[in-house]
Amino acid sequence: MTTLSIVIPAYNEEQGIAAIVERVLSTEASLRAAGVAQLECIVVDDGSRDRTAEIVQAMGPRVRLIRQQNRGYGGALKTGFCAANGELLGFLDADSTYPPEYFPAMCALALDGAEIVIGSRMAGERSEMPLVRRVGNTIFASLLSLVSGTRITDSASGQRVLRRSVLPRVYPLPDTLDFTPAMSTRALHEGLKIVELPIPYKERSGRSKLSVVRDGLRFLKSIVWTALTYNPVRIFGGLGLLLLLLGLITAALPLVVGLLGLSIGGSFPLLFGAMVLAVAGVTLYTTGTTFSYVVTLFHQRPIRQGLFGRRGNGRKIEKHYWWLGLLAVLVGVGLYAAAVAFNLTNPALPNSWFAPVASALLVLTGVQLVSAWALARVLSELSRREVEVQADMERAVSAPSLGLERVVG
Repeated sequence: MTTLSIVIPAYNEEQGIAAIVERVLSTEASLRAAGVAQLECIVVDDGSRDRTAEIVQAMGPRVRLIRQQNRGYGGALKTGFCAANGELLGFLDADSTYPPEYFPAMCALALDGAEIVIGSRMAGERSEMPLVRRVGNTIFASLLSLVSGTRITDSASGQRVLRRSVLPRVYPLPDTLDFTPAMSTRALHEGLKIVELPIPYKERSGRSKLSVVRDGLRFLKSIVWTALTYNPVRIFGGLGLLLLLLGLITAALPLVVGLLGLSIGGSFPLLFGAMVLAVAGVTLYTTGTTFSYVVTLFHQRPIRQGLFGRRGNGRKIEKHYWWLGLLAVLVGVGLYAAAVAFNLTNPALPNSWFAPVASALLVLTGVQLVSAWALARVLSELSRREVEVQADMERAVSAPSLGLERVVG
């Protein structure tokens, strides 16, 4: 017998709390038709200073009221989840912007195997979302799709249904308004089955509690930092490759301009800038691959997704860092030796600094690559240690019993 617990976080919502609770309670018949036997409605009053709690109390035993000091949107939801009795947990805002009438369809998807069902405001249904927030949500969803490798249209939707059993996998979550994008980020990287259901969205009457700039930056930070705890190579590696590409373009610029018969003044500053960009790109990329092993070691399972591929180890470029690093060191030393042999380091020359600086950058890049290779190998060995120990123990147990004389002889 499945129970759905719907949590409504409320802060100073005396104008609309009764209406949204009534709408939630009116879905009982539709929920039974969808396979949900019982509905539990919980309102978490998050330190309201108006009559929100009083109004909920007057609505009778069909709705549970939980009062707490102000902990924020996410904090109220977590309080409600902790107090809920249902195997399925749902939530939506108290301002009637989300349609509770869609909970039966969302529960049907959850009962059919989905672990998290997101009511998507960006998937085609009628939406009154202001343009600036629509653009912001599109950017956040695209960013999350990029860092997770899975397409999602609404990373911050405030109407969802999830199985209680997934809470340990998506926790910890913040107490603030970035609760939902953080949940989306963790769920995608944990490999949970997420289904989006298009829902209509009605803009809140009066002033919204969401600050486009402040909360937008918080959403961005939440997505990026949560993703870094799962797949750092996708973010660091992506930035590293971007810098390498910029370095290549910068280095090629004098050649392209020359072919066009133009002049840009001196090529040495551009070449130096290109080398700095390349070194920074290599540093970021190797940092990302090293962090991936740290993450795998922490989570005790292979969750590294890589920069382009899906979950799994795949072909790892860090296995080649050692010879790439040695090559960079040899090229750097050779460059400096050649510069000295041809007197290119003569202080009287206008660009005598270039060859020594280029040589130093190549040597330092090589040391970075070799160090990253060694660290990645050590972390890889540590991440496999328990599995290999278990395999050796099982091999010892399953081996045929041999006498000592036979083993020695």
